[in-house]
Amino acid sequence: MTTIRNLTTPLFLISLLAGGLPAQAQPAAPIGIVVMHGKGGGPNGLVKKLADGLESRGYRVANLEMPWSRRREYDTDVAGAEREVDGALAKLRSAGAGKLFVAGHSQGAVFALHYASKHALDGLVIIAPGGNVGTHFYQQQVGASVSRARDLVAAGKGNERGEFDEFEGSVGTTTVHTTAAIYITWFDRDGAMNQWKSSAALPASLPVLHVAPTSDYPGLLRAKREMFNALPSNPQTKLYEPDATHRSAPTVALDEIVRWTGEIAARK
Repeated sequence: MTTIRNLTTPLFLISLLAGGLPAQAQPAAPIGIVVMHGKGGGPNGLVKKLADGLESRGYRVANLEMPWSRRREYDTDVAGAEREVDGALAKLRSAGAGKLFVAGHSQGAVFALHYASKHALDGLVIIAPGGNVGTHFYQQQVGASVSRARDLVAAGKGNERGEFDEFEGSVGTTTVHTTAAIYITWFDRDGAMNQWKSSAALPASLPVLHVAPTSDYPGLLRAKREMFNALPSNPQTKLYEPDATHRSAPTVALDEIVRWTGEIAARK
């Protein structure tokens, strides 16, 4: 696995250092990519310039609004979210896409890891992953709500809407309105959003581009190396560290995402 920093190094040199293919080596068919926003965001937020930039370069792009958007507020469970990505990838394939990738930002990256641990992809892009429910700190913030949701499900009230806690490092603890049954699928410590479990379950054959901005939130910066090292060893898996913040990372990483996905698609 390789580490790349994006400061002043020319893109062509980065490509050479990373073992990139010559410019003429291009995938035979357009690349298809699903883009997923972070917690409380949406397709017209922090990932929009990334999605638009990919589309302008000939990618087939599905920029999805996921259940953790501010508008949707966990209106479906994890399995439902997986089906949404399934459907988007199928549409990309029918639109002529050859190799298929999934990219996620922040909480979208944590879900992307879960999705990739269960579904075949050609490559995975995780941008500033955040929202790992598997940490002790995270469960200190939401554990009481998770226990209450379990009790409601056991009492036959799992489909009744209620108020539950969620946590975001830049905001703190907030309230979400959903059902106990849905809430558990997202916030159970051993569930889908446990980043360590998802990383361990990835197939070793899957290459991953981990985008870790140099000015990310302090907690994510401290966990950056642990997150990257948790990925299965693969010579095409890379840690890319652009000079960016958590919020600007999707836009700043566009060129590297294009370079890396093009390299992966051409090699496979």
